[in-house]
Amino acid sequence: MIGRFGVTNVQPVVDNGNSPSKAVVGEVIPVSATAWREGYNKLACTLWVKGPDHTKAQRISMTPGDIDDTFHACFVPDTEGMWTFRIDTWSDVRSTWVHDITAKINVGQEAHDLANDLEIGAEILEAALLQNSKKTVKAVLQEAINALRDTTLALPERVGPALSKKVTKILAKRPVRDLLTHGKPYRIWVDRTKAMFSSWYELFPRSTGGRDKNGKPVHGSFSTTEKELKRIADMGFDVVYFPPIHPIGEVNRKGRDNSLTATPQDVGSSWAIGSKEGGHDATHPQLGTKKDLAHLVKAARKQGLDVALSLTLQCAPDHPWVQSHPEWFTILPDGYLAVAENPPHKYPDIYLLNFDNDYDGLIQEIERIVRVWIKRGVRIFAVDRPDSKPGMFWEDLISRIKKTDSDVLFLAETFTRPAPMFGLARLGFSQSYTHFIWKTTKQELEEFSLHTLRHLDEARPNLFTNTPSVLQENLHDGNPQMFAIRAALAATLFASWGMYSGFEICEHAVLPGSEEYLHSEKYELRPRDFAQACAEGKSVEPWITTLNRIRREHPALQQNRQLVFHHCDNDAVIAYSKFDPKTGDSVCVVITLNPRETEETTISLNMPALGLDWHDHIDVYDDVTQQTFRWTDCNHVKLTPEESIAHIFTLPRIPRKRRARLCYRKDT
Repeated sequence: MIGRFGVTNVQPVVDNGNSPSKAVVGEVIPVSATAWREGYNKLACTLWVKGPDHTKAQRISMTPGDIDDTFHACFVPDTEGMWTFRIDTWSDVRSTWVHDITAKINVGQEAHDLANDLEIGAEILEAALLQNSKKTVKAVLQEAINALRDTTLALPERVGPALSKKVTKILAKRPVRDLLTHGKPYRIWVDRTKAMFSSWYELFPRSTGGRDKNGKPVHGSFSTTEKELKRIADMGFDVVYFPPIHPIGEVNRKGRDNSLTATPQDVGSSWAIGSKEGGHDATHPQLGTKKDLAHLVKAARKQGLDVALSLTLQCAPDHPWVQSHPEWFTILPDGYLAVAENPPHKYPDIYLLNFDNDYDGLIQEIERIVRVWIKRGVRIFAVDRPDSKPGMFWEDLISRIKKTDSDVLFLAETFTRPAPMFGLARLGFSQSYTHFIWKTTKQELEEFSLHTLRHLDEARPNLFTNTPSVLQENLHDGNPQMFAIRAALAATLFASWGMYSGFEICEHAVLPGSEEYLHSEKYELRPRDFAQACAEGKSVEPWITTLNRIRREHPALQQNRQLVFHHCDNDAVIAYSKFDPKTGDSVCVVITLNPRETEETTISLNMPALGLDWHDHIDVYDDVTQQTFRWTDCNHVKLTPEESIAHIFTLPRIPRKRRARLCYRKDT
């Protein structure tokens, strides 16, 4: 059933409305629908929007498309929580009347031929009269009504007042809605801004202790981690992300490089959580106390940093749950608990949770743990391998947390297939890992980005350059320009990006035949001397600082929806633009994909996608080199890795009247 009028293809709608779409506070949300009706009478649509505080709804007129039956509008949510919207359709009797009577007058029909039309116009204005209480408005409408019914006047004088700008403005503000039909309500979950725009830096607190006088690594603490915060904040990051900081199991502890045999000096895997010293609600004793952690969180906030904590739902064999709740694990026929497996590989230091034996007990305990960390100041959780847990669990857990703490964010930290990746996002995850880390060619990057754009209403991407488990092959030779290229792409394609510590000093040694770091920090302490690397010119830290500065200065780089690729006649160069619908800020990013050789190309700009006309000449300012260039729709660009691997051009600000139309474009 479609109702009185046909309304289809409503956007943004996720999973037929079964899951809410995503937005953040202050984001411009484009809404559209295809609407049609019988005959030639005019149809109109109104966007109805209501926030979580249940205040008076916004009603926004929708603009019809130029060549199709798609109607568009935008709105900007201003508070966190669950918003609802619907699209109401109605017969636009005034527009129909204006069209019909104008057409009849233009072919020479006289007043006596238009008696019914003139009376219909008067009745429409009478309906408008009842909707308005302002005396000046009522006077204008009454004057037009009287003219339409005054047979002593010539036809132009009878119709003129009803077609005047004053009456048109009144009816545009409060139209006469005939056959008003309410659409189906849809939901939009609105997060705080950091859910879309954030810069993440991942580090192991235990590796921040430096070295002793003999060069031996010293176990770090929350106190030594504090000393790293200023450098991280100075680079422009606003999220500092810690892998698990809990006690580490001693039973079947892993050694260096994932060895099954550990020495007494080995610190073990941070992901083998739990020992006699506590479980998921405890901190590793060598890192410090709860008071020390509270001081670290407070210090991070002073630096403008949110603390994100890994939520890793797996246990070491000596985790307290193993004794108190064996039913939370899988018990094998021989009576032993099942260790984690990825056949033929086994992980004897980890037991996986089984959510099918005591779901209620397990989710209550995990909710308690999450709330413990929330009380300790953690408002972001990076969930390790959420695709290995039932989807209903995440929907249940996240909804429980969001009911009381709407600002808490969850990152789905998994490189998985599209179905579980987008499925997890629909269940409430605020951000998602992506496969950007493996997209290296121009074609791969463009296809990845366009695919991501099509799913923005359900999943927000966070583009990590590397992780403790993955260093992509094109970084294995340690070429600093390649590290700079990957950072530039991650920082400018979409609004959130991240990097794991060591990327800035181009760490690149891997286990042969793999993407795993050699001497992986997952299994041992790895202190770093960043200042020395910078002094020796072996760091891309200054470039990362520049990228994050440019991101903060450009609202265009702080949103995801408005991304357009521009043609380059060289596949070693990629070019794309972004603009911000609220401010009109517009940038064009040009990046070489070749870290070793100079590349030249001609960029053919899609000028209408930039809010420009094809013949326009514009001045563009490069935020990287601080140079200004004169551009047209075709421009020659040269990139030399030793000088600059990227240009980030500030383009002319897009006029307000053109921004809304650009928000609706689907062909770019």
